Amino acid sequence: MRLDSLLKVNILFKAIVLAILMFEIVAPLMAAEVHKIDNIPVKVEKIVSNLNMPWGITFLTSCKLLITERDGNLILADINGNKQQVLGVPEVQNDGQGGLLDIEVAKDFTRTRELFFTYAGRISQNKIGTVLGVAELSINNQSLQNVRSLFSMSEGSFNTRHFGSRVVEGEDGHLFVTIGDRGDRPSAQKLNTHNGSIIRVARDGSIPTDNPFINKANSLPEIWSYGHRNPQGAALDSRGNLWISEHGARGGDEINLIAPGLNYGWPVISYGVHYSGRKIGEGIAKQGMEQPEFFWDPSMAPSGMTIYSGKLWPEWKDQIFLGSLKFDYISRLSTIDVVDEIEKIEFPETKRVRDIQEAPDGTLWFASEDRHAIYRIAPMDWHSHSQKSCLF
Repeated sequence: MRLDSLLKVNILFKAIVLAILMFEIVAPLMAAEVHKIDNIPVKVEKIVSNLNMPWGITFLTSCKLLITERDGNLILADINGNKQQVLGVPEVQNDGQGGLLDIEVAKDFTRTRELFFTYAGRISQNKIGTVLGVAELSINNQSLQNVRSLFSMSEGSFNTRHFGSRVVEGEDGHLFVTIGDRGDRPSAQKLNTHNGSIIRVARDGSIPTDNPFINKANSLPEIWSYGHRNPQGAALDSRGNLWISEHGARGGDEINLIAPGLNYGWPVISYGVHYSGRKIGEGIAKQGMEQPEFFWDPSMAPSGMTIYSGKLWPEWKDQIFLGSLKFDYISRLSTIDVVDEIEKIEFPETKRVRDIQEAPDGTLWFASEDRHAIYRIAPMDWHSHSQKSCLF
């Protein structure tokens, strides 16, 4: 072959290789929207579509996740958008704010296959309340096995409001569950009911011996803290501290740093007012009741939250990312020294953000109720796992 022909073949070969490489880099960007967080360009990609009221998300791996739908369906999805229903979910009461709510993969899932989940369940007769369940995911990921209840509220109610309800596994393996006041405001100040409390139980449902009210008369031993209205976000920071977000009434949505045995004030103190405009309780402060770390007025309706590890964006380490149901944004808050909202992250995709979680690879994922979808936030130069490795 002549030299000039060889040169042409070589140039053509290099052009083909370059085109393939460019396609691998550009094609994912073409499918994603480019936005900015903290003035840092990020790509936002819809991963899972056509969901019915997605409520909670948790990860089996960086490319496989479980999604709860409030009507009682549990969905397994992968980063390619494939999804399938996981069978064996117990009966849930899908009414008002109730239904299948949060879900958390156990830290030792690879050994135990255990999942923890919360839902509105039947407590007695037709009364319903928040329930914490546990089950094992089958090896083929198609069904729940050995399903059982670890905790149920002491009293049910006919109303369908304020179930909470997030579940978080603490560093010691014990489980925290957030519970709303169930529309019965005064009950949040009572220690003989679970309304308006955060409870803490062991993995087998037993009561940890260091719970603050375990030996106190007329107190339920599962209670860890009380005086909460409707906490729908919960997460651990890098030091193992539990933070929650909770709904106020008109104003007074809060971020709280939780410590055992403390009273967080509802409905005696609040930075909001009743929906009627009437004053709540006694004002904004009272001795023996905790102040929020941060509050919103007007209300933004805080939902699921995560506290970022710093894995892909080191500058965001220990910052809170929290969904807003009312104003359609993701709140980014600092937690070092002073808690403050430092950015409202607003994209066309951030409509009624119900949950936001960090995947094992450090990407951020959020569930949009209005978009019926799950989205992933990743750095511009980040490349996902190969599609083959993420198939069911």
